[in-house]
Amino acid sequence: MYKTAAFGFMCSLFRNRFRYNSLRYAGRDYSLPGKYFVTICTAGKKGWFGDVIIGKMYLSEIGHIASRMWHEIPDHFPFIGLDAFVVMPNHIHWIIVINRFVGTPIVGALHATPLLPEDVAHMLNETMSFISPKSGSLSVVVRSYKSAVTKHVHKSESHFSWQNGFYDTIICTTGQLKRIRKYVLDNPQNWNGKE
Repeated sequence: MYKTAAFGFMCSLFRNRFRYNSLRYAGRDYSLPGKYFVTICTAGKKGWFGDVIIGKMYLSEIGHIASRMWHEIPDHFPFIGLDAFVVMPNHIHWIIVINRFVGTPIVGALHATPLLPEDVAHMLNETMSFISPKSGSLSVVVRSYKSAVTKHVHKSESHFSWQNGFYDTIICTTGQLKRIRKYVLDNPQNWNGKE
């Protein structure tokens, strides 16, 4: 196991290649109500979204798409509340709130009747349920957002891509929320081009 200095997450070697272990907290149900600070980066940290000039972010066409798709998240996930948000040249910061009450049903994907014997189908479903992101979870919201941005961007720019995964922090206190909100909103003024 190796620990990266930049983000503090663990990685390990698999077939002589680094493999990043999950960035999520073990045992945490990310579909439960809460406030989450999320950072999503472009592949290779390429500056697709625009430029910061004298502390102000100027969005490119792709940056405008990223912004529009963020504002549309509640249209697709009505239990999501939007808070602070900023598009930077090569990454996006946001704070979202999962407002879903525990026990509220979430519409899931429809599955065809399995063509496998019942016991094998049950075992496969259990395995897939364990390894797949939970419906309505933070991972599903981020994955859907990244997919929507990519779909719209690829109409004009086929080389755009995201870095795998995302970084998150569970916001636990009002003080922490205020500090992170300030960090997000002040990001363009503090930009040095090295993030």
